[in-house]
Amino acid sequence: MHLGITGATGFIGARAAALAVERGWGVTVFTRRPDTFNSPEKCEVRPFHPGQPADVDGLDAVLHLAGEPVLGWWSAEKRRRILESRVLGTRSVVDGILRAARPPRVLVSGSATGFYGDTGDREVSETSPAGQGFLAGVTEAWEAEAERAAAVTRVVRLRTGFVLGPGGAMKLVLPVFRLGLGGRLGGGRQWMSCVHVDDVAGLALWAIENESIHGPLNAVLPEPCTNREFTRALARAVHRPALFPVPAFVLRLTLGGLSSVLLNSSRVLPAVAESLAFPYAFGTLAAAIADVAGCR
Repeated sequence: MHLGITGATGFIGARAAALAVERGWGVTVFTRRPDTFNSPEKCEVRPFHPGQPADVDGLDAVLHLAGEPVLGWWSAEKRRRILESRVLGTRSVVDGILRAARPPRVLVSGSATGFYGDTGDREVSETSPAGQGFLAGVTEAWEAEAERAAAVTRVVRLRTGFVLGPGGAMKLVLPVFRLGLGGRLGGGRQWMSCVHVDDVAGLALWAIENESIHGPLNAVLPEPCTNREFTRALARAVHRPALFPVPAFVLRLTLGGLSSVLLNSSRVLPAVAESLAFPYAFGTLAAAIADVAGCR
């Protein structure tokens, strides 16, 4: 297997590249700065420039994860970068696939559970329609670009939830809880669909190997949790109290549009992964948080 990865310097992409190398796969990393990129051992490097077709010739599979981070103040410019980086980056990958003399057999393209919008207490799965809001609109446009590749190859749209691991948002959250300053967000009743970074990377590679998988694939734990439950689990794992709730209005004042990511419900089920018995490395919230907190 020869896998190409965009976003390989990111939180999920780096883990996916490492797992692929561990499996003995050939790995090609696509980057905007091939001359300065410090490639992992055994990884080929190719240039990647959104707006230009990516050179995917010779690859068996492509895992596309590149995109502007969602964290940060959602100014008009930030929103533009979030949307355009995903749409234009995916367009470059797909244009490369459509032009390839021998296209990859599968494209696994990143997406997010933001596709479903605010689900409230309603459970949703891969067959559920798109929701409302900025991220729902972004993911719809993102996935539409990826689906153009279905004319010549199998396409999987990896809808990732809140990722637990040594990077991403947990890099900000964990130190706060270690200091005993953590607490629920808003009322704490909103649902969270979490997943360990190892399982996101594992799901991506599993989808590449499993030819029966196509279309949306939710990368989340089998059981969503409320923010209150997440807060209690993380506080227990770091042996600290969680006595400092953050009111919703404070989040809205300080984070602007980004606050919706924290206050909206995401009650998403991994119906495809469960139906095909994906072997989670960390299949419960307690196991995932214990690993992240170093409490295994």
